[in-house]
Amino acid sequence: MADSKLDREFLRSILTLAARPAVDHLLMVTDVPISKDMIRGRPIKRKIIYAVGDEQLAQDLRKQGYACVTVPPYDYSRIEKVKVALVSAVTANALRDGEDVLCLTGRAGSRLPDTVVRLQIGRGFEEKAAIDTQGLGAEFSSQVVEALVSLAMAIGHEGFEGHPIGTIFVLGDSTAVMEKSKQLTINPFQGISEAERNVLDPKIRQAIKNFAVLDGAFVIREDGVVLAAGRYLQVESNVELPLGLGARHAAAAGITVETKAVAISVSQSSGAVRVFKGGQVVLELQQVARRS
Repeated sequence: MADSKLDREFLRSILTLAARPAVDHLLMVTDVPISKDMIRGRPIKRKIIYAVGDEQLAQDLRKQGYACVTVPPYDYSRIEKVKVALVSAVTANALRDGEDVLCLTGRAGSRLPDTVVRLQIGRGFEEKAAIDTQGLGAEFSSQVVEALVSLAMAIGHEGFEGHPIGTIFVLGDSTAVMEKSKQLTINPFQGISEAERNVLDPKIRQAIKNFAVLDGAFVIREDGVVLAAGRYLQVESNVELPLGLGARHAAAAGITVETKAVAISVSQSSGAVRVFKGGQVVLELQQVARRS
């Protein structure tokens, strides 16, 4: 679909607004960079942060002097895309508490954005939209948190061999989590050196995708080392969950009440990703379309 005059006027208006001193950053959630003509004469290049799904494009934008983070290239709704971009930008320290941000995004495949969200980091919208990885505690690695959220999104989108699957990642307070769980199957990570079972390694993330078909949860240490897969979480806490969430989400929420861990669940029925802390959902990402 060709860009309409309204599309172009909308973008020009947002770029003009972004140039004002009151706006600290413009978060562009798109794989189509703004043309040089659009920003010519506007002192906003230093304010722009791109969130793109293609690593090569990210590298090209960085070479051009733009701040850039990568996000999983899946078809989420506009607001979900903003949530994911905020997670990545906060994790990368590209956004900080108190900063005023305009977030621009649009339809999948669209050349120009059609949706704007204004927010202040640390207030309101993003308190549910992004994980404050600093607030999780110094023992957590922000890179590990982001890697697990991205991995959960991939599992929710792709499933296994065309079939939808669900799973749970339990991150942190691993000694307590292991004490409150039991092994359902042979642990595929047992006996492997720690250097070879860290979620920051792409090969391990691929292995986790395959092992996600196993019943039970993954237990992961704060630094990203996978301790076990196929763990049954023996939780006793009764947690109040939104209607429609079942036993997997109850287990994920419960373990974060009984321990200091954070849990990330993937819904088998919808592919939605939810992050639990202290028994509460602190991040929810709904799928628009799943791979079939």
